[in-house]
Amino acid sequence: MDSVDLEVLKSSVKWQQEGHGVLLVTVVRTWGSSPRPEGAMLAVRDDGLVVGSVSGGCIEDDIIYRVHKEGIKATRPEAMKYGISAEEAHRFGLPCGGTIELVAEPLAPHSGLAELLQAVESGRLVARSLDMATGRATLGHAVATDGQTFDGQTLMTIHGPRYRMLVIGAGQLSKYLCQIAVGLGFQVTVCDPREEYTETWDIPGVTMVRTMPDDTVEAMQLDERCAVIALTHDPKLDDLALMEALRTPAFYVGALGSRRNNQARRERLKEFDLTELQLARLHGPVGIYIGSRTPPEIAISILAEVVAAKNHVSLPDILQVEGAKAAREIAAGEADCPILPGGVPAAQP
Repeated sequence: MDSVDLEVLKSSVKWQQEGHGVLLVTVVRTWGSSPRPEGAMLAVRDDGLVVGSVSGGCIEDDIIYRVHKEGIKATRPEAMKYGISAEEAHRFGLPCGGTIELVAEPLAPHSGLAELLQAVESGRLVARSLDMATGRATLGHAVATDGQTFDGQTLMTIHGPRYRMLVIGAGQLSKYLCQIAVGLGFQVTVCDPREEYTETWDIPGVTMVRTMPDDTVEAMQLDERCAVIALTHDPKLDDLALMEALRTPAFYVGALGSRRNNQARRERLKEFDLTELQLARLHGPVGIYIGSRTPPEIAISILAEVVAAKNHVSLPDILQVEGAKAAREIAAGEADCPILPGGVPAAQP
């Protein structure tokens, strides 16, 4: 599963190679609420076929209508705004007060999309600088903390994996989780020294390593844009890796397991001289509570919590596995407990 941005780049290059005109539309600024963030992209082929998204759908419809009616006649990029008036905001499905500015770029050989795609597919993080006056684009090195800029003359966009994920264990759950994580834009590495698992690994776009997990954590030099998820249930593989990961700035460190296993894991990790603050960073049991039982459902549960942490959203205890299950047990106990007059629970045998 490709990320949305990679899908846009692939389609744009393919359509150009087939001889089609292509309009690449990028969100460059938003004011107020906006359905898509800065950097979101949409590609429109000269016959109206589209891939990607810059809004909830209405702006796409307007751009497609213009392409059908007028074709792609422009030779240079141009900026356009939607939602300046209340009428436009309502028409294009923008929230009240929302405004979105786009750059519509007719692609040409000097747009450098094929070179950009090649760089992104190789795992590089790339800055693309678009000259609004000429439509010529150049590529340069970028770091994860770089952001998009637009001053009316030059549009600088960042492409490639900005977040990394280390998954410990190459079992069935990992396969579902990694496919979705790649679609979310993560650069994913799976670590598992067990040959019986890695020999059947077949998920494209994921790096597989067979080193010991704690060595892999050290080698990856995790930063604040990294997530670590332990899925093996094997303390020999999980514990040392978690110990190392909890000492890094990684924004998310989590481990699969029951509440009982999670408590036992925390007790073991205390023996490695981790501080209470470091132990408190461990997400476990991993994921949010959605009643998941199958590997695909569990993968969704885990990644929902990872995305929340990535977006700095603090989830209440009732949404997390441990808190939700504890609340259900309390509710079930109260349901089984007769209530005396005055709301006092009766004593249980």
